[in-house]
Amino acid sequence: MTDLASDRQGDDFWGRVRLALGALRPTGDDRVPAYGQPALARPKPELNPRIEEELSESWAKAGARKVPMSLLVIEIDRMDELFSCYGRDGSDHCVRLVMQAIADALPRDGDLCLRMGQGRFVVALPDLPLLVARTSAGHIREAVRKLNLAHKESHAGIVTVSMGVAATQPTGEYDQTLFQTAAAALKKAQRKGLGRLQAVDLCPTQKGRRKAAA
Repeated sequence: MTDLASDRQGDDFWGRVRLALGALRPTGDDRVPAYGQPALARPKPELNPRIEEELSESWAKAGARKVPMSLLVIEIDRMDELFSCYGRDGSDHCVRLVMQAIADALPRDGDLCLRMGQGRFVVALPDLPLLVARTSAGHIREAVRKLNLAHKESHAGIVTVSMGVAATQPTGEYDQTLFQTAAAALKKAQRKGLGRLQAVDLCPTQKGRRKAAA
């Protein structure tokens, strides 16, 4: 009887230990992937309908004329720090001034600067090859610097913008690859520092694919 009771108590003890360990084990999205396994990707932010409409229209316009289309994705450097330092009113005022500077630096009257998020902007440039778009991006970068807006949390001491530029030869329906490429180029530019620019030309890749398929 004594041995049986001891065995039961031992089983109960280890059962409680396993239960406690099970409660501590991560489940679902909190679980850390094993080495070599990719983590779950965060969902990509969707473009608002106004930007989607502008990109689709520019794509169709360039496709109909059989000319290139370039796209700029622009972001204020250290935007989170800017907001923390100057508050909502100060950061909103800064964003408005930067957006106006971008619009004034665009090469043509019909070109639009559209706001996407707190400190990011999108500019579609139909009938503009990469070389010209890159030159325009350089003008935008200098126009923002000339505003000389204070940014205490930036190593530059003033507000700067980084840019991703992508160009393609539109055919068929609008392809989001152009925007995704420009956004990825922006991230690469930001990894290099403040006020940087990264450009990607998709046209040679497309020409190579068409040639390989012929």
